[in-house]
Amino acid sequence: MNITDHKSQFEQVLNHLHEELNSFHIGRATPATIENIVIDCYGSKMPLIQLASINVPEPKQLVVQPWDTNNIKPIEKALQEANLGFGIAVQEKVIRLNIPLLTEERRVEVVKNLKTSIEKSKIAVRQIREKIREQINIEEQNKEISEDEKYTSQENLDKMTKDYTDKINEIGDKKEQEIMTV
Repeated sequence: MNITDHKSQFEQVLNHLHEELNSFHIGRATPATIENIVIDCYGSKMPLIQLASINVPEPKQLVVQPWDTNNIKPIEKALQEANLGFGIAVQEKVIRLNIPLLTEERRVEVVKNLKTSIEKSKIAVRQIREKIREQINIEEQNKEISEDEKYTSQENLDKMTKDYTDKINEIGDKKEQEIMTV
């Protein structure tokens, strides 16, 4: 079994982690912080990015401009329910989000959420490893691969798992440092 064939599964975990970490509020205005907030409109749930443009006119402000002004109320409601700690102001056809400076208490809370996301990613990597390990064992039982190939594959799998776990830790450490830097 070629372990590198499964590399894309591990990469998906890293990509998901990057997307999740981009949505963390760290005191700077970034559209990624709010673009995936789910809005209840048109009888279904849609991410904000599909309903409005999100701009950054100032480093501490986001402006949400819905393409359909009838969506202002549902968007405002969803932003308030997201509890991001932003000041929300509706002005005619736009919603302004003022981003406050992060307090030490809020930074600690964000780091706690970061660590939860990091741990979930590590668990996902381990689950992928276990599925591949089961597949290797089944191939060996069905005599598709030899016992030596089984152990070689498992060693390669463990090395790849460790590499991705290390990458996750590195990403987490970098993001934590970014959050805690005043």
